[in-house]
Amino acid sequence: MESPQGQVVSVTDSHLVLRSRLGALTLLLLCAVQFLGIVDASIVNVALPSIQRSLHFSQQNLQWVASGYILTYGGFLLLGGRLGDLLGRRRMLIAGLTVFGLASLAAGLANTSGLLVAARLVQGVGGALMAPAALSELTTTFREGKDRDTAFGAWGAISGVAAAAGVFFGGLLAQGPGWRWVFFVNPPICVLVAAGALALLASDRGARSQASTFDTQGAVLITAGMSLLVYSLVRAPVAGWGSAQTILTLAASAVLIAAFAGNELRSRNPLVPFVILRVKGLVAANVTQLIAFAGFFSMFFFVTLYMQEVLGYSPLKAGAAYLPITAGFAVAGAITSQLITRIGTRPVVVAGCLIAAGGIYYLSRVPLHGSYVTDLLPGFLVMSLGAGSVFVSVAAAANAGVPGDKAGLAAGLFNASQQVGSALGLAILSVVAITRTSELLAAKASPVIGLDAGYHRALLVGSLLMAAAALIALRIGNTRAAAPLVLADTEPARQLTPESADR
Repeated sequence: MESPQGQVVSVTDSHLVLRSRLGALTLLLLCAVQFLGIVDASIVNVALPSIQRSLHFSQQNLQWVASGYILTYGGFLLLGGRLGDLLGRRRMLIAGLTVFGLASLAAGLANTSGLLVAARLVQGVGGALMAPAALSELTTTFREGKDRDTAFGAWGAISGVAAAAGVFFGGLLAQGPGWRWVFFVNPPICVLVAAGALALLASDRGARSQASTFDTQGAVLITAGMSLLVYSLVRAPVAGWGSAQTILTLAASAVLIAAFAGNELRSRNPLVPFVILRVKGLVAANVTQLIAFAGFFSMFFFVTLYMQEVLGYSPLKAGAAYLPITAGFAVAGAITSQLITRIGTRPVVVAGCLIAAGGIYYLSRVPLHGSYVTDLLPGFLVMSLGAGSVFVSVAAAANAGVPGDKAGLAAGLFNASQQVGSALGLAILSVVAITRTSELLAAKASPVIGLDAGYHRALLVGSLLMAAAALIALRIGNTRAAAPLVLADTEPARQLTPESADR
């Protein structure tokens, strides 16, 4: 069939072709959602000193400006992903963007520390609604094979680019118009992306027949359990791993998650149908992602502290130091999407983890007063090429073979593994760094030497986590272009019309 503009449109193919105008614009839109969610987790970090002075945060409470977002983002991801399946992905994407944008505005206007932390908590809920909706849209929109691999390449690359760019933009805004603009930039972007979603994405009804029997009890249990788990991991470095608070909160989260599992086995319409775990390689891909993110996310945290507290970089200079990483992720995304089609996901994930481990290990060997060009930059570039390959290929592996009506759930699981991995890595490696620093300070070493040694020990352990992820990745199915596994009745195929292709 031919559109009025002469564009050939297939009405039998249920997926978009990436080379079409609609396909390219849709991919750009979904990557913008991912960029927005990831960048907000890192953009605040460099602005924290300015926020502390402005709103009179105590040192203990300041961490919640960053951790509050991670807490609710990680806690609500499974719920957000499943709601997309049940109520419609476009609907949940727009709902998440609305919550995220309004919470960002409130954060920028906050005049007390309590209001800012509350706004960050709500921001995380918005992110948990929009992120799995965007990833599941990508999985179900583009056809299996080269188009979907290329889409995952762009998605994985933008994740790494956003993590690096967030640090730069945070420094730029904090030293320029002020820390409030770290939040004020979000609302207009949310409006533009929401308008794009209405124009480009097909209206999906989800499995609304199941919505009347929504698993409310399961939703409460898993959201509370995941939130408490992330809270425990975030607080562990401050309270201590052996403290009563950490032990009790971890135990309580385990009880809630176990109760959730029991509820799901009994429920007629479970929030998380465990049948999804039958998808080959899905569990291994998510565990690989969790361990890899534990090493990757922590690398940004400790290298940023090294540059600012040991090398004396300004926030803007520290942020700009990460810009070459964005090029590494872009190159890795382009190459990896082609490699997946030829050799499959497993060898790419394994190789990427080992390369990234080598890059982080190189950073762990940087001398006390290292040079950016000879000491930091090589490690950054090697790490970005490896980690970029991991994020692309593990996303493809975690979503391969997932039926359309479970795509939101799979996306929620995948994003949850990122957040839990980030929180777990930071919690463990902070203890590693603090312990090493304390040992040297007790031995009368100077504070700078103690801090430097602590950061480097944490980076060494981070490189070991990346290497461990490579071992886990050996269990991932070697997917090239597998057909979706039929686990249940899936949603009707998306039909392309001349009108939708012309938008």
